Amino acid sequence: MPFRNPRTLLAIFHDIAAILVAWYAAYSLRFNLDIPGFYFRQMIGSFVIIVPIQTMTFWVFGLYRGIWKYASIPDLKKIVLAVSAGAVFIPALMIMMRYPLGIPRSVLILYPILLMLIMGGDRLLYRAWKEKHLHGLSKLGGKPVLVLGAGDAAASLVKSLERSTEWRVIGLLDNDPRKHSRMIHGIQVIGPLSDLGAIAKRTEVDNAIIAMPSASHSERRNALELCSDAGIKALTVPSFDDLIAGKLTISQIRRVELDDLLGRDPVQLDEGGISELLSGRTVMVTGAGGSIGSELCRQIAKFRPKKLILFDLSEYALYNIEQEFSKSFPEIPIVRAVGDVKNTARLRQIFGLNPPEIVFHAAAYKHVPLMEDENAWEAIRNNVYGTYVVARAAQESGVKKFVLVSTDKAVNPTNVMGASKRLAELVCQSLQQEGGTRFIMVRFGNVLGSTGSVIPKFKAQIEKGGPVTVTHPEITRYFMSIPEAAQLVLQAGLMGQGGEIFVLDMGEPVKIAELARDLIRLSGFNDGDIDIVYTGLRPGEKLYEELLANDEQTLQTPHPKLRIARARREDEVWLSNLLAWLSASETMDDENVRQELVRRVPEYQPPKR
Repeated sequence: MPFRNPRTLLAIFHDIAAILVAWYAAYSLRFNLDIPGFYFRQMIGSFVIIVPIQTMTFWVFGLYRGIWKYASIPDLKKIVLAVSAGAVFIPALMIMMRYPLGIPRSVLILYPILLMLIMGGDRLLYRAWKEKHLHGLSKLGGKPVLVLGAGDAAASLVKSLERSTEWRVIGLLDNDPRKHSRMIHGIQVIGPLSDLGAIAKRTEVDNAIIAMPSASHSERRNALELCSDAGIKALTVPSFDDLIAGKLTISQIRRVELDDLLGRDPVQLDEGGISELLSGRTVMVTGAGGSIGSELCRQIAKFRPKKLILFDLSEYALYNIEQEFSKSFPEIPIVRAVGDVKNTARLRQIFGLNPPEIVFHAAAYKHVPLMEDENAWEAIRNNVYGTYVVARAAQESGVKKFVLVSTDKAVNPTNVMGASKRLAELVCQSLQQEGGTRFIMVRFGNVLGSTGSVIPKFKAQIEKGGPVTVTHPEITRYFMSIPEAAQLVLQAGLMGQGGEIFVLDMGEPVKIAELARDLIRLSGFNDGDIDIVYTGLRPGEKLYEELLANDEQTLQTPHPKLRIARARREDEVWLSNLLAWLSASETMDDENVRQELVRRVPEYQPPKR
């Protein structure tokens, strides 16, 4: 019962006292602070009607379900409604009870106004006291911080930090001159972002929070560079997407990450269509423990499949994703299948026990230099023959859609890994038959945070004090986040009708040297603190990546970030010859592998040695 809560009882007693004070004050104001004896007795006698009725309206309108510490506009609305209801019921009940009226009309008007002021004012004063702002005194504790931005996110952040003991906002900076010298929750917008260095020096601030979640990545990059030039630590608020999705709140301040600087427009998914594709169906993901595979599993799980088959060769990777799913998606049945994509018997067993309707094939060897020398044959066997084995098992078990995760390195490949993925695309296209399993290929570039990417390597080098090694000052790559890549793979899987190669919109290419400088700044160092050393291109490495081969064109799709490549296809005869090569019992050396690739992938151009 609410009455067992002592705070509720205190609130009720307070409001009863407020009723008495407001009623008395209304009479006092009516008679200029000198209430005649008759009216004084009338005032005292009417308490027996006023207090019960008004208290009942407070209860009915839910005034005692709130917490004074968080009193806000909704609470004030409840007070207004409850007091107004009482102001109507009180004279009505007096008439029904034939109570001797004669109560001055001005009292009936003044009373609800005074009661609203007392009750609302006391609650707001209590909240102000709790937030240490009583009598306009700002809290003096916490580290001083500047907020970059003066929009809605900044306003929400300042409001949230009012209760923080860690931070004390001393000012906001924004490039909109109309906001300069204005106040947001009592904090002044001091000037433009370009004044950050001078203001930080004058106020002795060591930290700044970038509160521009919907700004472009160039604007966020500029803010970070200003922080770096001023020698202060840059923090930021969650991304706009996370705030909209409700994953995080504006007060969850974090360090600036590379994704913030390489930000892209959010992916617009056909969620209804994807839900129809995946919901209530058995879905299989190969390479489920890898960077792309695990994110595909997370994205698929949101659409509530009937069952999710997690297939991976790595026991440790499979264990990790299984543990994550047991906590994040306990309601989704999963199959934990350890196996090699080249093992036909194992795959037929998995497909027989748990026939999937959709397969996402993400298992692959992806590291370019590692696959170029000493491991070329394994790259071909795993990426090409493994794709064939999984694809044939899918065909035999009647899988509706098979989605191959490919790469931009398959375009005019200069390395074994890229050539192997181009062959995997051709294998899937050659297996496409009318009315059978629909094979869909998806190409995209590098993803931030994937295993084997340059980001973890750069971070480790920075932690050791440098130098950061970059192969070439002009080398560029396309980047997107892992969630974005996984979402677009699902979208392509929905749109594909069989045999298409979807090319993802990767945005603008990024210079790896600039990426290294960004990471150095994000780690709290200034330009020049850590050296960047150029080591030369590695075997099979391109200076820049391409999304289309020389003889390829693209067709538009209804989705702005997906296009279809019009690429060369092969037939069953070509596939039979390829399988004869891949089925060789002896391991082939790297040079022979490259020679075979030149013959089978005309666009492949191996590096000169």
